[in-house]
Amino acid sequence: MHWQERLITIYLYVCKHYQQNLWVYSQRMSNYADLSFSDEEVIALYLFGVMDKHREIKQTYEYADRHLRSWFPRLPSYVAFVQRLNKMADVFASLLEIIQQEQEAKNQGQVWLTDSFPVALAKQGHRFKACVARELADAGYCATKKLYYYGVRVHVVGRRQPGTLPTPEYIGVTGASDYDGKVFDQIRPQLHNNELYGDKAYHRPDAVAVMRAQNLHVLTPVKKQKGQKYLEPEDQWLSTAVSRIRQPIEALFAWVEEKTGIECASKVRSYNGLMVHVFGKLAAALFFWNYLRV
Repeated sequence: MHWQERLITIYLYVCKHYQQNLWVYSQRMSNYADLSFSDEEVIALYLFGVMDKHREIKQTYEYADRHLRSWFPRLPSYVAFVQRLNKMADVFASLLEIIQQEQEAKNQGQVWLTDSFPVALAKQGHRFKACVARELADAGYCATKKLYYYGVRVHVVGRRQPGTLPTPEYIGVTGASDYDGKVFDQIRPQLHNNELYGDKAYHRPDAVAVMRAQNLHVLTPVKKQKGQKYLEPEDQWLSTAVSRIRQPIEALFAWVEEKTGIECASKVRSYNGLMVHVFGKLAAALFFWNYLRV
């Protein structure tokens, strides 16, 4: 799809949903604010920039300033653009939910896959001095990447789709210190009548009771018992099978990171900025995957 068609598609989609219900999530502007550059333009330009692989807001703004003035003649200053964008933080979360719901109805009947990935505001030794977005962010450890960081963790439950990436149905954001098993215990009551595949962090000792109460069969690789050097052959086979089935969700995370650079948030300076970074980039990635792929 040519970039002009992509930009028009994004703008029309944003206008449709913003005018229907997303406007209620936008923070109120002062009575004297200059709104000649509309909220719809703010959102559409940011999504377009993310899809065009501009990792930072400044890169998106500078590209628009140089090349898209005929499309956005009322483009404000960079500072004003960022301020407007931060007031859209809750809009992006709701927009992401709309995109998910539109795809959820088309992708029923498959098993669930679950995992999480980090969004780092500061890494390694720098995490001790980090203080951005303390309303949510904190220090934690990502075992998959062997990374100590300050930031948040994004948790995803998605439907497995044979031959392609999973379709996310649940996306939640917690502090980096909230490990997968703890968060899963909170969302598990919403999951029924299916199979769910996760890594060892999702292993729960009450799995049999959950299966009976919710008809939810949670499958994870088998953990070694204390002092056990090797798994039994049947346990090794089960662990390998579970890992292969859940591999697509890791592929989804890798694709989102390649498309948006979501895991690095070192330029974020506020809570609202962090919400724009997380939900805005996720919305851009899922919108591209669902509506703009050729």
